[in-house]
Amino acid sequence: MRYFFATAYDGTNYHGWQRQENAVSVQQVLEEALSAILRTEITIVGSGRTDTGVHCKQQFFHADFMEFVDEAKLTFQLNSFLPKDISINSIKRVEDHGHARFSAIARSYQYKINTKKDPFLKPYSYYFPKALNIQLMNEACTFLVGDHDFESFSKVKTEVNNFRCIVSIARWKKEENNVFFDITANRFLRGMVRAVVGTLLRVGQGNLSLKDFQQIILSKDRRKAGAAAPAHGLFLRSVQYPSTIFV
Repeated sequence: MRYFFATAYDGTNYHGWQRQENAVSVQQVLEEALSAILRTEITIVGSGRTDTGVHCKQQFFHADFMEFVDEAKLTFQLNSFLPKDISINSIKRVEDHGHARFSAIARSYQYKINTKKDPFLKPYSYYFPKALNIQLMNEACTFLVGDHDFESFSKVKTEVNNFRCIVSIARWKKEENNVFFDITANRFLRGMVRAVVGTLLRVGQGNLSLKDFQQIILSKDRRKAGAAAPAHGLFLRSVQYPSTIFV
């Protein structure tokens, strides 16, 4: 039987989601917790990767079990066992074909920027005191929406069949001393959101024209895009699935 787990985590102390040989990842901590509680080796599959230092408000992973799971009890046990920077928010049974990664129909990220220095925001928001033209940045976002090849914003060494993503939402908003970038797509490439943010910040400062931004997308050349924005400002906000996979 297959179950979906909704998890949230502060990515500060982890080298991303995916298990690695020489560094602690979120996946490793979760697998070790499940294996210890259930006294059998458990392997999990996540809805996608997050880079080192990236945070997550809602990530899903699935795991398979031979017997029914007491969802409330296991949620309590996991939250008692896990470190303070990782939580399990829900556990739900799904159809056997339900897949945390391949069944997802949309993923949403938010990038947070603070324009006024605030030590309490330091771990979760990028301090960027330079003036930004939010209207111009939103005009540039119109080139992102739709079905496009985003190779220009992808890490070079990545194992994917293609670089096409369908972006449904891409927009900036300013609230007092905070600036937020929201983006939703059916899939994301490795490092894509941070590269997009870094390039749009150049647009907002007047260092890159709208035409230049469009040409960067069309070039399919990562070297032409801006530097990636720091990881600590990025949050995976949600992952959406069709209701038909849930039992």
